[in-house]
Amino acid sequence: MSMNILVVEDEHEQRELICDILIASGFQVMSADCVEEAILKIKNNAFDIIFSDWKLGELSGLDLLNYVRRNQSELGFVIATAYGTINHAVKALQQGADDYLPKPFKRQELLLTIEKAYKAFQLRGQNKALSAQLGEQNKLVSLVGKAPCMQKVYQRIDKISATNATVLILGESGTGKELAARALHDNSNRFHEKFVAINCGAIAESIAEAELFGAEKGAYTGANSSKVGRFEAANNGTIFLDEIGELSPSLQSNLLRFLQESTITRLGSNDEIKLDVRVIAATHRDLAKEVKNGNFREDLFYRLNVVPIKMPPLRERQEDIAILADHFIQLHAKQYQSEVKKLSSRCYRLLLEYHWPGNVRELSNRIERYVLLDDEEELTQNIGADSSSIQNLGDLPNFEMPSSGFNWEQFERYCLSQALNMNQGNKTKAAKYLNLPYKAFLYRLEKFKIS
Repeated sequence: MSMNILVVEDEHEQRELICDILIASGFQVMSADCVEEAILKIKNNAFDIIFSDWKLGELSGLDLLNYVRRNQSELGFVIATAYGTINHAVKALQQGADDYLPKPFKRQELLLTIEKAYKAFQLRGQNKALSAQLGEQNKLVSLVGKAPCMQKVYQRIDKISATNATVLILGESGTGKELAARALHDNSNRFHEKFVAINCGAIAESIAEAELFGAEKGAYTGANSSKVGRFEAANNGTIFLDEIGELSPSLQSNLLRFLQESTITRLGSNDEIKLDVRVIAATHRDLAKEVKNGNFREDLFYRLNVVPIKMPPLRERQEDIAILADHFIQLHAKQYQSEVKKLSSRCYRLLLEYHWPGNVRELSNRIERYVLLDDEEELTQNIGADSSSIQNLGDLPNFEMPSSGFNWEQFERYCLSQALNMNQGNKTKAAKYLNLPYKAFLYRLEKFKIS
């Protein structure tokens, strides 16, 4: 067992004796005679175990223990003292010591406490590594944000992850529907099984049935062997049907049958195959409207819509824009092994004011470009040309720009004040009247000191 140990003892002979025992047992050992020296050595060296006396001049081993737990909490820690009492033992263990050794002690007792502390050190290291992996996994599914609308998404995912309920995820393109589906899978009892994602709009209709449900040899031209479909591949796991609104009527019928019977039939076969697959579907379409228009089966819609999850567009969660921007900077900087670059206040302001028609995906793409090029102008390029603000030019008031020019900021302040006056000071209504996101409206009020 190879480990690095720091012995902290103010009595020279005692310190030398302990070091000799540990070195003779094959350990790498350094020593210190006070808390201050011990802290310097901890900062500059990598230790597995700290073996410290209780009484160390003006400070104590307990002070050192508190420092270690605040700064390198995974280290093993043993306290020993000639002044040991049960109160000292209880206090040391309460503060996070792994063991307590009263003086005088025998060689074997010392080695046993060191071994115990090392096992605790290893366990904390494993837990830290696991937590880091889980934290990274959570980031990769990109459920990042603190906005109330996102908290509702988290709560719903938490409630239904462990069930087998069919889920329909709704939302605009780029809002993270597949990421929510992966979160449902990763937090379910199926997390160790396959997560199979299919874009229903990207499969050619001529091969769609075989792609989804499989086919026997000779079932169609070019079928030289039996084909396992995506549903079979996902058995015991989760299948994610993205853009479910693009499915053809015949495939809608096959999917409905699977949701009712949990069976499929390969193309060219009469044999039913029983499967255990959780279905999660997603669409940016209004499926209820598609049902009314005759483009989507009503019975399938109700089968899919057991538990709906609505992914909010980024413009409705403005408080998350800066959080997401920082997250994507870290993510892409790690991906490209680049230096992490902090955005300027001006850049954050422009990001907050933008309408984000491409939602989180657009923000991620822009940040990725920024990390690669290190150019804020590139990041904010065309960010003011928000199509949402110019799509209704016919609704603009009759206003001609004066040839002599005018003060834009005074005009903007006038418009904000008038909107507030027209809506009796109601900021929510005034923001809606000006077709501005509420947060952007509040920012402008603060900018012009309008109360």
